[in-house]
Formats: sequence, C-alpha cells, structure tokens
Amino acid sequence: MNTLQKTNLGSQGLVVPAIGLGCMGMTQIAGNDVYGKADETESIATIHRSLELGGNFLDTADLYGPLQNERLIAKAIRGNRDKYIIATKFGFEIDDNEQLTWQYNGKPDYVKKAVDRSLRNLGTDYIDLYYLHRLDPNTPIEDTVGAMADLVKEGKVGYIGLSEVSSATIRKAHQVHPLSAIQTEYSLFERSVEEAGILDTLQELGIGFVAYSPLGRGFISGENRIKSPDDFPANDFRRGIPRFQGEFFYKNIELVNELTRLATEKRVTTSQLAIAWVIAKGHLPIPGTKRVKYVEQNIAAANISLTSEELDQLEAIVPLGTSTGERYDASGMQSIDQ
Repeated sequence: MNTLQKTNLGSQGLVVPAIGLGCMGMTQIAGNDVYGKADETESIATIHRSLELGGNFLDTADLYGPLQNERLIAKAIRGNRDKYIIATKFGFEIDDNEQLTWQYNGKPDYVKKAVDRSLRNLGTDYIDLYYLHRLDPNTPIEDTVGAMADLVKEGKVGYIGLSEVSSATIRKAHQVHPLSAIQTEYSLFERSVEEAGILDTLQELGIGFVAYSPLGRGFISGENRIKSPDDFPANDFRRGIPRFQGEFFYKNIELVNELTRLATEKRVTTSQLAIAWVIAKGHLPIPGTKRVKYVEQNIAAANISLTSEELDQLEAIVPLGTSTGERYDASGMQSIDQ
C-alpha cells in the first residue's frame, strides 16, 4: 500500500516522496563495510519494499563501492526504471581501472565522463537528480555547474544539486544554473547547517534540503547493541569518527537515552522520532538501510506528526550548538566546504 505524501524538492519541478532511501550501506566503500555487512538479495528486497510503500526516491553515488552501488540499483530497478526517482553523485575521482583516488575532480571534462559512467552502471539513459558530491577546491564551482547544466540540456540529467557546500558556493552555483537540492548531514545530533545560515540561504533561493544521516550514522537508531566504541566491527568506518570515540561516545549515548524516553512515551521508535523531527522541520530525510524491516519503520515515520511542544522537548535534549563530536576525521572534515 502506497502511504507516502509527495513534496516539492526545491522550486524547479522535482517532486519526491516525503522520505528517501539512502543506499550507501548496501555495498562497501573501498573495501570497508558501511554500517555492517550487506547482503545483495536483502538490499534489493529493501528497494522493492520501499517502492511498494511509495518510497521510490533512491540516493546513491559513484563513490559507493566504488561503482558497485549504482550497479546494485540497476539490478533492483530493471524493468521498472520509470517508477523510481534516482539521485547519484560524482566528484571523488575514480580512475579508468575503477580505483578510487580520493582526489576531488569537478573539471568539466570529468563531469561528462562521470555522468556517462553512472548512466551505464545504473542501466538508464537519464538521472533524475545529479549532485556534485564534494567541492573541488581547484576548479571554480561555476565551471563544474556549467558542465552539469549542459547535462540537463542534453537530457542526461533532470535536476542538479550540490553536497556539503557553503552559502557562498550555493549562491555562485545557483546563478549558473538553478539548483534543486543541497544535501548535507543533518539530524538532532548535527545541525551545523542551521548555525551556518545555510538553511536560510536555501529558503531564500527556493532550493530543497536533503538530510543524510538523519539518524546520526546509526547513533539515534535506539538499538542497544552498541555499548562501547569497541563494539563496532574492525573495518566499520565509524571507528574513525570522533562522535563515536572516547567521552563523546558516552555523552551521546546519554542523549540517545533521553530521546528514547520521549519516543517510548509517544509509542514510536527512537529512529522514527528522529526522522519525524527532520520532516517537521520541512526537510527531506534519506535514512539509509539495507533491511526490509527498517525501511518499513522509516517510511512509517513520515506519518508521525509532532506538536510544537514535542519539537521543543526534542530540541531541549540536544540544543542547537551542543557538541556531539566531529562527524568526520580531520581529513574528512577538510572535504566540507565551510
């Protein structure tokens, strides 16, 4: 049964469901598991179940795998391409041997190369929403977005967006070609886009906001399996993230316990409460999962309404400006255009 409301993402005409499906965890990244081991059959079943419930907006990137995530999505959507809205990203350079160089590349010739590769991997002739994954500091954003605008003219791409960029970059880019979406990490644990005034910029320009990791990279999922930083598998990338280390880890667990108390009172899961909060703020969450059970729970969160009193209670637990630890290690933080 299709239960999801539709919403406009930005003001350029892109219409999406109120919640998307983040697909990153369905494959490894450069040999590392993302949120534990993935199973291809279960991942594809998750994509299919999401569609049945109205969740037809999939978020991927050429980085994931690299390239394997797009290929998995191609298998999942085969024969039903027109029923899905697909967002993918480029910008971390992948060489001709399909090796990730971890260099940024927003040069116009690479934009064209990356999109053709993504189209092949996705088994489609168009991408609904195409993002620059990270700003290339050595290429003017106007040049990158100019090349992305050409893809729209050619019909390879429907709409364009950027990920993890500053207000100044957004304004420059939007003058070259209207942006439909900006994607940034955003959750009760991570609200730096509010503090930096980026959300105000998006509202002014009519650009949609897509919140990745709305569950704080699994921290807010309310599952009690992780009791200490040592509980993560050896190759889980979260071991390198400050939020999951030392005193921050234990402080954040206390915050999650407070959120769980509120969720229990409302008879929803902690995850659902956190997702409902993002939607109540007027944004589009794309929680990632690779399990049917969780995609069902996540989509159900779109039907939870929060009163202004409940929103105040939630934000009192983790007030704006609360330090929950950096969201990446030092090199990862350098990739964010602040």
